[in-house]
Amino acid sequence: MPKKVLIITYYWPPAGGIAVQRWVKFSKYLSDFGWEPIIFTVSNGHYTLTDQSMLNEVPKNISVIKRPIWEPYHLYKFLVKEKKEGSQNPDEIKSGETISLVKKISVWVRSNIFIPDARRFWIKPSIKFLSKYLSENKIDAIVSTGPPHSAHLIALSLKKKKNIPWLADFRDPWTNMDYYRELILTKWADKKHHRLEKEVLTKADKVTVVGRGMKMEFEEKRGSQVTVVTNGFDENDFSNIKAEPDKYFSIVHMGSFFARINPIGLWEALSQLKKENDPLFKKLKIKLTGRVAPSVIESVKQFGLEEFLQLDSFQPHNEALRQMKSAALLLLCVFEETKFVVTGKLFEYLATQRPILYIGPVDGDAAQILSESQPENIFSKDQVPLIKKRVIELYDQLQANGADVRSDAYNK
Repeated sequence: MPKKVLIITYYWPPAGGIAVQRWVKFSKYLSDFGWEPIIFTVSNGHYTLTDQSMLNEVPKNISVIKRPIWEPYHLYKFLVKEKKEGSQNPDEIKSGETISLVKKISVWVRSNIFIPDARRFWIKPSIKFLSKYLSENKIDAIVSTGPPHSAHLIALSLKKKKNIPWLADFRDPWTNMDYYRELILTKWADKKHHRLEKEVLTKADKVTVVGRGMKMEFEEKRGSQVTVVTNGFDENDFSNIKAEPDKYFSIVHMGSFFARINPIGLWEALSQLKKENDPLFKKLKIKLTGRVAPSVIESVKQFGLEEFLQLDSFQPHNEALRQMKSAALLLLCVFEETKFVVTGKLFEYLATQRPILYIGPVDGDAAQILSESQPENIFSKDQVPLIKKRVIELYDQLQANGADVRSDAYNK
């Protein structure tokens, strides 16, 4: 008889993007280890990205409980006169862009009223519903995954009420996340965030994180062990993908491209090569797929690279993987001040066995993982001469004989 685990997650198909994949994939394989997952999620979440193909990843025999949620997105949209659907996530308050007074006010409201995040109105109704559910159904363990960290607060209350073993899974940091420092927090709100974070960390029976930096940070706050369970890739996702190598020297970035990770050093290196009439410009394409910050596009233009830029909308998961496998060079950017972040796409990048150009903190967690297979492709944003030299080398290698990179070390 399998044990039953209740998994509390805001992101679930048809939500798209990297946030949904971790627990969809874990749930897919939990039965192999004697666990029956029961998913608790929202029925009407404001997902900035949707991907209907991800529904095919959910096993038919998994129980999924969906409950309605009220979110402040439409209020935010009204206040800032946002017209484009799906273009703004209330939790992504700022991405390094200059914002108007009205947006600053909305950021203040989000920062000090919607604690821990814009999904806080999911907490009380979920506690009420799940308390009753747990009284009527035997559940052996509870998992909460965040962000949004509202999911952890639901599990925290259930732990206090029912004392069921609880694992809190963090895909990103809480008060050490890059966008946290962009919130306009009062001292009271900042203290509340830190208090809630510590309570979750200390009351959970087990805590899992995606990288070693978060492990060190949370162990200090928790006072006991935190376990690293990295993201990864599913071999089955790649088995039926047919991808021909791009005829261009395509530099491809897949997913949301925020202003704070704008790789100025790369644009400058490419601009210098353009002025030198380097041969790679006969084949260069800069392909940015997904939501791209206006300032990133403006930077590309300022460095005289607009004619090589191709912007594509968010793609379903299978198509995104195909484009990754076709790329000449995959671009991975990490915010210099957030060393702990390990984006899930890193592992799918590795699985494509294509070269990855990393721009970010060279001593960060993502850089450490990439260094096991491609140490020569890791740079900070200000290492322009080295980036320039490496781009030329990669172009020459690709023209000569291709540049597949083995990723067997991550097939675990």
